[in-house]
Amino acid sequence: MSQNVSELPDVSTLSYEQARDELIEVVRRLEAGSTSLEDALALWERGEALAARCQSWLDNARARLDAAHGASDGRPQPAGSPSKDPAPEREAALDDAAAALPEEETR
Repeated sequence: MSQNVSELPDVSTLSYEQARDELIEVVRRLEAGSTSLEDALALWERGEALAARCQSWLDNARARLDAAHGASDGRPQPAGSPSKDPAPEREAALDDAAAALPEEETR
């Protein structure tokens, strides 16, 4: 992430993986402490937006899993939701992805 923060893509267009990877790079640069105060503030703001984007992806995935689990329990299922229970591995993968985020970004 050697580009200027203002030249980076809009956070709302990023996939979970793209946002997570960029967030890791932002944290690395901030921890290195080699940026100017102005650049550090811009990086911090970008990092906050990236963390929110990751959290949004995780929240949406959790809601979809909950809806799918509800359907298997006999409760009504929202339109467009999968008709079968998701594989347990998918839920574990989401938990692993959330654990990969820096601790302060998952609060």
